[in-house]
Amino acid sequence: MANVTIRRKSLSKNRQSLYLDYSPPVFNSSKNKLQRYEYLKLFIYNKPNSNIERKHNRETTKLAEWVRLKRHLDVQSNRFGFLSESNRGGDFINYFKKYTARRQKSDSDNMAMAFRYFEDFITTNNLKTFDLDGSISEGFRSYLLGGPGISFREKPISRNTAVSYFAKFRSALKEAFSKGLLAEDLYSLIKPIKTNETHRERLELTELQTLISTPMEPDVIMRAAIFSALTGLRFSDVKALKWSELRGQLGKYYLQYRQQKTLVAEYMPISDDAVKLMGNKGNLHEAVFKNLKYSSIRIFLIRWLAKASIKKNITFHCFRHTYATLQLEFGTDLYTVSKMLGHKHIKTTQVYAKVVDSKKDQTINRIKVNIGKLNVVNSV
Repeated sequence: MANVTIRRKSLSKNRQSLYLDYSPPVFNSSKNKLQRYEYLKLFIYNKPNSNIERKHNRETTKLAEWVRLKRHLDVQSNRFGFLSESNRGGDFINYFKKYTARRQKSDSDNMAMAFRYFEDFITTNNLKTFDLDGSISEGFRSYLLGGPGISFREKPISRNTAVSYFAKFRSALKEAFSKGLLAEDLYSLIKPIKTNETHRERLELTELQTLISTPMEPDVIMRAAIFSALTGLRFSDVKALKWSELRGQLGKYYLQYRQQKTLVAEYMPISDDAVKLMGNKGNLHEAVFKNLKYSSIRIFLIRWLAKASIKKNITFHCFRHTYATLQLEFGTDLYTVSKMLGHKHIKTTQVYAKVVDSKKDQTINRIKVNIGKLNVVNSV
């Protein structure tokens, strides 16, 4: 733990500047380096020549000591936000917008919509970072839970959509705090919205085969969707996949890539069929699925499923659900499926196990009794 000491530096005109000395230095996240000194912009007279100057010295020394004690407590509690106070006062809306632009490349439309809803909630064009506090954050949370609808369809958002949008907002708060733009760690202070457990729509194997047998243009979306069903990759990873990330040979192909969501490096064996869906090999640094746009997928899937006579509400992410549930149905253990999906915790994967009811089905006729003597009328 660093010691915090008041030091003096001689100035002209019989004055001394007061500053704090951190020993050992502490890490300044906004500058990404260690910081030894903090200048307080306070001065005292080296040799006071009047009562006014002596009074000035006493009061300024007390103020410097108060700051030193506060910094000492901050260091003890691992709070170093004070090092970045000069960075505060910027426009958080502009910061969130830039954060959205960076993340949108790997996070489809969710990131952009989270920003749009925050813009609609805040109503002002300028929100200083030092004005952003817990009450505003909680207000945005309540606003999302109210289910507003600002998309072109003006359809109210579901609770789980609110969960997603608020998670994007909290992730922006987390980064802003790590860069010293916020004085408080609002990410930790503001609780996430809890999800409602919902039915995870997926395709049966026969339905997946029907889709495969139902050609649809543009070909790239169809191939990408089936590829996701055979590999479990998210849309963001399918879109970002490059030819350089395909390794191996016939019967032993694998992907060596980095997850867009978690930035974790992954190794994933894939089938020869999955490789065929990638099409003709391009340059190493080219995207495998070129011109894949998330905004085009919703309409495409509606038309594709209608053409295949499949009456289910299927999104691109449902192909990942399909992969997980089919793997479990065919006997792949939960731990392996969790690794293939790139989950950090097996608890996340257990959600898919609830969809697979084969073990429940096996229990139906295990308890047998003779109910022949009961006067039961069965109209089923």
